Amino acid sequence: MKHRSLAGRSVSAIGLGAMPLSMNNDRVFPSREDAVSTIHAALEAGVTLIDTADIYAPQWDLMGHNEEIVAEALRTWAGDASSLFVTTKGGITRGAGEVWGRDGSLNYLRGAVERSRKILGVDAIELYQYHRPDRGMVYGDIMRNLKVLQEEGVIRHIGISNASVEEIDIAVEVLGEGNLASVQNQFSPKHPGSIDELRHCARLGVAFLPWSPLGGTGGGARTVGDRYSTFAEVASAHGVSPQRVVLAWELALADNVIPIPGARRAASIVDSAAAADLELTADEVERLSYSVGIDPE
Repeated sequence: MKHRSLAGRSVSAIGLGAMPLSMNNDRVFPSREDAVSTIHAALEAGVTLIDTADIYAPQWDLMGHNEEIVAEALRTWAGDASSLFVTTKGGITRGAGEVWGRDGSLNYLRGAVERSRKILGVDAIELYQYHRPDRGMVYGDIMRNLKVLQEEGVIRHIGISNASVEEIDIAVEVLGEGNLASVQNQFSPKHPGSIDELRHCARLGVAFLPWSPLGGTGGGARTVGDRYSTFAEVASAHGVSPQRVVLAWELALADNVIPIPGARRAASIVDSAAAADLELTADEVERLSYSVGIDPE
């Protein structure tokens, strides 16, 4: 497995987005045993980065469900866990009746961090990513709240998710140059709109973590080759899956890109992990980019 840099650490170039194990569009979930086995398969394939969040759960009163699965998988894995890197997210609220909201206040984030720390069984969360902007607050104030938690020692590194170029710049201004570890935005052939944020992060030296890099749960990832014929054609030429080509293409866009494909089955993440070793030609990368409306720089 090839590696890339995240928060000063070397992590696998392909991570695991654990969300589908607890929350997905078609509401089909693996058993706890199978979910843990899927994470173990990822680790055996060389994946060292696992992404989770407090709201990833089948229903509102099971907040922390996904973090629990990740914690159990790491606790029961027979391999060396010293190189593993777990990132979680907070800032989205979820209450009775599936009422969703946003809260970037210091009190809320402090409580969310404490709950995540307890579930994950860590003294400090290695990378805590602010999940979605609270439009009722000034973005810079939210970043200051995260900085307070970092100064208190409960989180080591700060990231943001679903952020615009302007919000990335605000985070850098508040946190200080070099102190924004990551930006996690939706990016895939289906959603290429975050290419500006991806390239902005590359210029800043900030890791960019595409979520739903294959097109999303509920069939989006499974049919990516059917919907985007150029990826299927390149896959056929290499004798691999279209999904593997999608991830290899994203890796080829910039050295700061670390896709985090989700998986509910061991076979899926094993195939995704192999994308780190798939070398596409410059012509193939250009062709794939143009096919989804991206003008290669």
